[in-house]
Amino acid sequence: MRKIWWNGLLIVLGLLLSFPAFSQQTWERTYGGTGDDEGNSVQQTTGGGYVVAGYTGSFGNGEQAYLTKTNASGDTLWTRNYGGARNDNAYAVRQTSDGGYIVVGRTFSFGNNEQVYLIKTNASGDTLWTRTYGGTSGVFGYSIQQTSDGGYIIVGTFGSFGINPQVYLIKTNASGDTLWTRDYGGANPDYGFSVQQTSDGGYIVAGYTGFDPDYQVYLIKTNASGDTLWTRTYGGPAWDYGYSVQQTQDGGYIVAGSTASFGNNDQVYLIKTNAFGDTLWTRTYGGPLGDFGYSVQQTQDTGYIVAGRTTSFGNNDQVYLVKTNAYGDTLWTRTYGGPLGDFGYSVQQTQDGGYVVAGYTGSFGNGGQVYLIKTDVNGNVGVEVSPSHESRITSYGVFPNPFSSFASVPGHSSERFALYDISGRKVGIYKGDRIGFDLSAGIYFLKPEGKDAKPLRLVKLR
Repeated sequence: MRKIWWNGLLIVLGLLLSFPAFSQQTWERTYGGTGDDEGNSVQQTTGGGYVVAGYTGSFGNGEQAYLTKTNASGDTLWTRNYGGARNDNAYAVRQTSDGGYIVVGRTFSFGNNEQVYLIKTNASGDTLWTRTYGGTSGVFGYSIQQTSDGGYIIVGTFGSFGINPQVYLIKTNASGDTLWTRDYGGANPDYGFSVQQTSDGGYIVAGYTGFDPDYQVYLIKTNASGDTLWTRTYGGPAWDYGYSVQQTQDGGYIVAGSTASFGNNDQVYLIKTNAFGDTLWTRTYGGPLGDFGYSVQQTQDTGYIVAGRTTSFGNNDQVYLVKTNAYGDTLWTRTYGGPLGDFGYSVQQTQDGGYVVAGYTGSFGNGGQVYLIKTDVNGNVGVEVSPSHESRITSYGVFPNPFSSFASVPGHSSERFALYDISGRKVGIYKGDRIGFDLSAGIYFLKPEGKDAKPLRLVKLR
């Protein structure tokens, strides 16, 4: 559980409204109550809305697994919480072939010790059945997919509280009944975080293996029965983690995580392999203070989108989005959030070519909140710009940001700037020495007047 306290009040009106100002909808939303709430997984659903899974400390007993369904504009259609008298959490959600949802996570409320928690719902989020898996030593379920036979594949970690952890793979039928389980690893602790069924009917699993501080990214390829075909490790002499894997269009794999072996401090780590797990290339992204990649997807242009968090750019932790070409070269990066700590755990390209990101915000709303961000194809929220203008704003900065009274653009006090609200509506023209003194609280975008440049994102506090 994460709690971030601040003795001021932050009101961001832009999070409460949606404006289809451009051909692609862009918006930011928070969901939850007065407790601690978090979004771990997002998927666009049939009809163009979104479903988000995570946990809530606001509703129910202790922490509960939490499911939020929205329309295409991010407006809540319904929420559900699941669990018992102790702490329960949801880490992944997928829409199923019948229009309902399958949710996986962990539960302390049912079974012996910590258990994998599987929840099947109908299209309205009502529970059809639940299952738990595991023994007495503690088990997590982190990732799930419906398989080609209508059943489910789940990956997590088996073993805790002094028992050497192992990657744990569970195959079920359509009713959640166990068909087989497998564990993978050796003398070292091993952790599984992401699974996908592959084109040959087998499975690919990503996680990490090793002893602190010598963790390595761990990739496991199995056949349809869960038997190991090959394993690979990637990284250097320090902390390297694999959190997300996807089979790519060429039959290979893309893995996202973090590395402390290459670059300055932790960096977002992207690994591209062939079909046998042999490395084709690796890339790192970030700055000097620590950056992490939690989710990756191949995009329509055969490049990649990675979501995570950064402490190198922005205020405190920020949601971090990296778009690359097919070779991992950076096309653009974006950060989202406020001054109190924000994380991006899951990303998906949407039907309109933009992106949706789910995570956690300590900056907006009451306490911690589920954070959902819908961007355009260039990662922008509120103001649309062309990719050719990405480098045109690098000489500008705003201080302070966020601001309460007014902000300024150091070195550009005589220059005029246009300010837009989150809908893309121009709300004023300001000189560079006094920006936004007459604004209401909210999210805004600042652009040098008469110049075709990427806007800067501002947060105005009350």
